[in-house]
Amino acid sequence: MISNLDLIRATYEGSSEENGRNLMAVLHPDVEWTEAEGFPYAGTYVGIDALMAGVFARLGSEWIDYRADVQTYLADGDRVAAFGVYSGTYKATGKPMRAAFAHLYDIEDGKIRRMTQYVDSVMVAKALS
Repeated sequence: MISNLDLIRATYEGSSEENGRNLMAVLHPDVEWTEAEGFPYAGTYVGIDALMAGVFARLGSEWIDYRADVQTYLADGDRVAAFGVYSGTYKATGKPMRAAFAHLYDIEDGKIRRMTQYVDSVMVAKALS
């Protein structure tokens, strides 16, 4: 069985296509995905369809070369944290962005049950305006 750390690592460390496939394979059907206050997609999305429409489809259509590069992972039982830097260019303004983030995952039976995002939203907001 794959470790919780390796489960999360596989959603970040391949090509965008691989990461997306790996993420879809490990999302709990009733996943609760919380984007931080001040982030353009702030709020909690419940379920895979809501998450894909509310977050990932928008990231793909509103940004150029949007990335989440993880520098450090920490695992503690059923919780895994990923710390890194977002980067990309917001299409509407043409402004680039780099912002530190932390993602905290709760894993249940080999599936992502919850994710909470923490991000330097000021750096993201500068790209939006």
